[in-house]
Amino acid sequence: MPHTLDAAAVRAWCELSLEALGRDRERIDAINVYPVADGDTGTNLYLTVESAARAVDAAFDGHAASGTAPPGLADAIGAMAHGALIGARGNSGTILAQLLRGMTEVLAPDPGPDPGDGTAERDGGHGPAAVLARALRRAAASTYEAVAHPVEGTVLTVATAAAEAAEGAVPGGDVVAVARAAHEGARKALEATPGQLAVLGRAGVVDAGGWGLVAVLGALADALSGERTAAAGGVRIAVGAPASRGGTEPATVVTEAGGCGPDEHAAADGPAFEVIYLLEAGDEAVARLRARLDGLGDSLVVVGGGGLWNVHVHVDDAGAAVEAGIEAGRPYRIRITHFAGAGAARGAAPERAERAVVAVVPGDGLAGLCAAAGATVVSVRAGEPPASGELVQAIRQAHAREVVLLPNDADLRHTAAAAAGQARTEGVRVAVIPTRAAVQGIAALAVHESGRTFDEDVVAMTSAAGATRYGELTVAERQSWTMAGVCQAGDVLGLVEGDVAVIGTDPAATALDVLDRMLSAGGEMVTLVRGEGFPETLADRLERHVRERYLAVDTVVYAGGQQSSLLLIGVE
Repeated sequence: MPHTLDAAAVRAWCELSLEALGRDRERIDAINVYPVADGDTGTNLYLTVESAARAVDAAFDGHAASGTAPPGLADAIGAMAHGALIGARGNSGTILAQLLRGMTEVLAPDPGPDPGDGTAERDGGHGPAAVLARALRRAAASTYEAVAHPVEGTVLTVATAAAEAAEGAVPGGDVVAVARAAHEGARKALEATPGQLAVLGRAGVVDAGGWGLVAVLGALADALSGERTAAAGGVRIAVGAPASRGGTEPATVVTEAGGCGPDEHAAADGPAFEVIYLLEAGDEAVARLRARLDGLGDSLVVVGGGGLWNVHVHVDDAGAAVEAGIEAGRPYRIRITHFAGAGAARGAAPERAERAVVAVVPGDGLAGLCAAAGATVVSVRAGEPPASGELVQAIRQAHAREVVLLPNDADLRHTAAAAAGQARTEGVRVAVIPTRAAVQGIAALAVHESGRTFDEDVVAMTSAAGATRYGELTVAERQSWTMAGVCQAGDVLGLVEGDVAVIGTDPAATALDVLDRMLSAGGEMVTLVRGEGFPETLADRLERHVRERYLAVDTVVYAGGQQSSLLLIGVE
């Protein structure tokens, strides 16, 4: 049954996009030759849409939990765009996030119900079909604004063609007709990309990011029509078909093993690293950042607004790219990926390490601590848990035969298990240590020794984590029942092993109570990890308390920077 252009349609669009990209992911990866042949465009698009879908689900769940009316179109499309922005991966994912943001600028004012007879479109062009066409046009235009040096024959070209086709379908058409026209226009433009971009023509493939957009637009048409007709993104697929030499006939898609491999077309003079981070900064600071990063590398895409941005660039000096972000504002979720293909072209492909550790951590300070200890870090913020695909990507980036995964959150056990299972199918030996808190992960990482056998190392790390009791200081968001009684919004809660043990009003008194409770069972080492709002002077007071009252117990204090809690406590 056809949908109107509403929040339910946005949720269905997310689900169908995820399904389509999941189906096409490996084939899109296989044809990824531009801008860097790193073979991950399909994966990056999937992870980006997965983040968008989680944000939309959260919007619906939040309204259900509060008993309020379901979200409107503005809420749903806004959540989708925000989720894509914070979860965008790679060049393609960042551009997709900007496309969704552009659509949001038009769709946020709810266009209202569609009469389905075309009268709204004839009446001044203010009906849902006309609004959708304008949204697609704004989306295409916004990508050109975000990309430092736009190149035709890419996803930008495909997005523009989709918008033009959508506008042509407005007279007399409803939203389904507009969405179908956009999908078909994108598909035709995608088939023509090898004649527009030389690297695609030489490889005999279409643009990988463009294919992903065709899949997403096909999912939009299906979501609005209630029909499944956009199988495989609507792309005609053939194996090993040559590119057109004249530049006028479309090439078909090389998708199977044995065809064009991602490393075969790596540019020898391309940058060595991909750097991505979220950035909290003002518009003027971002303008200066764009200029600086443009001088450092290429494939620069900066998307976002309203103080939150997603920055993507390919550079040889990854440190300089991060430093530029620090000067502009507050960068976090920093991801640096070495282009193995580019390194190989230079004759310096990195050897796969024997063993690595991947750790999920809730703050920038903890991320730096774990990275300094040699771990590949997945940094997360409160309320934004990583998806399994993000953990799989981190395992791949660790580039090791054996990987120890530290989820550091009891709620991530299933996600971590799924990621480990996927990585094992790719030939990586993975062990998940069931760390339920970051302090257990710190304890496990402290005893990690790559010189031991894998099994011995996993046992030692598991034992260290298991021997660490964990506590937490946080602030209650609402009135609720706890193991220690009823708490009110704003109360300071002291948790031990995940259960509320103390309810107080003063952070210092509550923290001291929790410490004494945890040390009543003994201990040799106390680890205190300060959150973003926890004063350093208060941490010093806690350290003195332990030193004076428990003479044989050592204390170490870290600035974790986590927003999810005031203080993390570990007792070994």
